[in-house]
Amino acid sequence: MTIHVEGLVAIVLFYVLILFVGIWAAWKNKNSGVGESGDRSESIMVGGRDIGLFVGGFTMTATWVGGGYINGTAEYVYLPDYGLAWAQAPFGYALSLVLGGLFFAKPMRSRGYVTMLDPFQQLYGKRMGGLLFIPALMGEIFWSAAILSALGATLSVIVDININMSVVISALIAIFYTLVGGLYSVAYTDVVQLFCIFLGLWISVPFALSNPAVSDIGVSAKEAIYQSPWLGKIRPEDNWLWADNFFLLMLGGIPWQVYFQRVLSASSATYAQVLSVLAAFGCLVMAVPSVLIGAIGASTDWNQTTYGSIAPKDKDESDMILPIVLQHLCPPYISFFGLGAVSAAVMSSADSSILSASSMFARNIYQQAFRQMASDTEIVWVMRITIFVFGALATAMALLTGSVYGLWYLSSDLVYVIIFPQLISVLFVKGTNTYGSVAAYIFGLLLRIGGGEPYLKLPPFIYYPGWVTEEKVHHISGDVEYFVRQRFPFKSMSMVASFLANVVFSYLTKYLFESGMLSHKYDFLDAVVSKHSKEIMDKATLVSNHDNIILSEMAPVRQALGATLAGTFINTEALSDDGESSPESYHSKN
Repeated sequence: MTIHVEGLVAIVLFYVLILFVGIWAAWKNKNSGVGESGDRSESIMVGGRDIGLFVGGFTMTATWVGGGYINGTAEYVYLPDYGLAWAQAPFGYALSLVLGGLFFAKPMRSRGYVTMLDPFQQLYGKRMGGLLFIPALMGEIFWSAAILSALGATLSVIVDININMSVVISALIAIFYTLVGGLYSVAYTDVVQLFCIFLGLWISVPFALSNPAVSDIGVSAKEAIYQSPWLGKIRPEDNWLWADNFFLLMLGGIPWQVYFQRVLSASSATYAQVLSVLAAFGCLVMAVPSVLIGAIGASTDWNQTTYGSIAPKDKDESDMILPIVLQHLCPPYISFFGLGAVSAAVMSSADSSILSASSMFARNIYQQAFRQMASDTEIVWVMRITIFVFGALATAMALLTGSVYGLWYLSSDLVYVIIFPQLISVLFVKGTNTYGSVAAYIFGLLLRIGGGEPYLKLPPFIYYPGWVTEEKVHHISGDVEYFVRQRFPFKSMSMVASFLANVVFSYLTKYLFESGMLSHKYDFLDAVVSKHSKEIMDKATLVSNHDNIILSEMAPVRQALGATLAGTFINTEALSDDGESSPESYHSKN
């Protein structure tokens, strides 16, 4: 086993830098966001809600720009059958940030929520909030696994150790980063993270381009030299599949705690919107060097390099194309600087997802559902314990799943199909209730799982129109794997079906109970008859000890001047400048 001492030294230096910044941020802001109530746990989750424009812009960009993002983009540009045409993450996630800023950031931030699940529990109840926590948790775990997998691949190139061992080591370090401090540490290390990625990659790109083994990437973009052109193409039969995956990234990139964690920590709702748009631009800028590195990999005669005569794609190492290019096409001092910077940078992005998952569990599951009277210290300790648990789950996923892009799609699928339509309903649609939410959950889950998942070797039990059987050849072992590819946009169809199920079943149950066709005793979820039961009232609306309504925290009552068909079903207050309304108070008007 070869140990590259220079690479290890570079990694250690950058790790120490990020660790120092994380500790300094935690120490500098140790009392920020802790008010008279002394809620240290809330300060850890959303900081002091005073993240400014500079730090906020970096940390919002780092929502998606991490190990999975830069490695996955380079991977798909390099893959012969895909190319730039299928590297959808940069534009998909950039548009998700724009849409999130335009439509979702303002109502979420202005209502003072702490986590993404707060509005769901406020309107649909604690039990439904617990169900929605499952796909949200899986999303964060999959995303953390993508980061760890990418980082493990980078470390294995530098140190030449087994990739499984490097993933485990990376996970342990990432968990330690998470325990250093809360959101402040995450935000300030994000500044260093993006700076390291930008500087490390851009320093390396000119050296890789000038390597004698690399042909003109302008020529290889359109002509086959060592492999098919890296621009790629979308075959007519794959148009719906491409669109389905793009909408998955664009819309499925919104309902994530890792995004709303940044939104809710912004100093104002307007700042949250501005930061989202700035971050979208940052995502596109940070993707450029990854695209160039993928193109360089596709334009290289690997027989002239120290890598060997067999190309990475023929050794099933396409997902490691970025560290391979840096290692074998750049001078040693440049490659070690680039690899060290990128490794340390993507490490700091793992703590954000793990913190997001532990925040949702500690607040929405442990505190809200089981231990309403839990002390602040108890909540902080629950967060610390779950950080270790969720870190272990992410590590297991990183070891068991292959492609980085596969991890991306897995992480977005359940979030897109289940949580996104429910988020639209809870913020913008009048009259939805827990019965509709349960129906939407079931419809979305069955339709999505029914389509199968090749990356998990899960066979479909619903064969949508246009399905085909394809084969995947493992070049090293020579094994041939057959799987079903669904060309029908069943993920987007499942999302739309989930949304319609929520609306239809909500209004149906409301009609049945209010008309007397169903006895009130069958309203076992207290969603229609007992609309204002303590089960679905947030503690901000009721004083838990005395059950007295705090009038100052209720939404102001406005006289209805007129009604339209759209106004009957759409929550226009969510789009207004008045941010004091809440889903529960708004839906209670119906």
